[in-house]
Amino acid sequence: MKGPNPHMKRMQPEELSPDMAAARERSIQLRGEATFFEVMGHNPDLYHWYIDRFYKELFYAERLDPKIKELLRLKLSSLHGCKFCNQGNRVDALAAGITQAQIDSVSDYMQGPFSNRERAVLRLADVMSLQNTECTLTSQLYDDLNLYFTDGEILELGMIMAFLSAVAKFIFVFDLVEKEADCPFIANHSS
Repeated sequence: MKGPNPHMKRMQPEELSPDMAAARERSIQLRGEATFFEVMGHNPDLYHWYIDRFYKELFYAERLDPKIKELLRLKLSSLHGCKFCNQGNRVDALAAGITQAQIDSVSDYMQGPFSNRERAVLRLADVMSLQNTECTLTSQLYDDLNLYFTDGEILELGMIMAFLSAVAKFIFVFDLVEKEADCPFIANHSS
């Protein structure tokens, strides 16, 4: 699988802000590449909005169990075939208390070592994925989620997944990340 090949120039480490250069270096150590950070260097305000507003204020907010959020993020990146994301998400999932057996079973979660609560969230991730054109929160799925989450928490789960899916679309369209060999969203640079 070829690596990212964006149309935009990749900025060199010395052209990046110190925090972006540090994020770039961490990405190289973890993933072996950092195109996302090199291209986002063209718009540091956008990068900081993404990190400060989405991640710090929503994703890492303490309103929902971090394990649940890491599980849904891993499920979405697995479905979307983002190698760049999967490499980081697996590390974060382990740190949040998700077991290696759960990580290995995320694609077959109905048979894997998950609680009914976790399965409900993983089913919602299936509905929220970019590939799903049936995009409907059914009464049954809502009822299953509502056993464990308030309406406000279900909305937050949905918003997090919607944003993660939108970012997946963005990074694939702009070819900013390495994809898995089976990624259903392979970029075509024919023009």
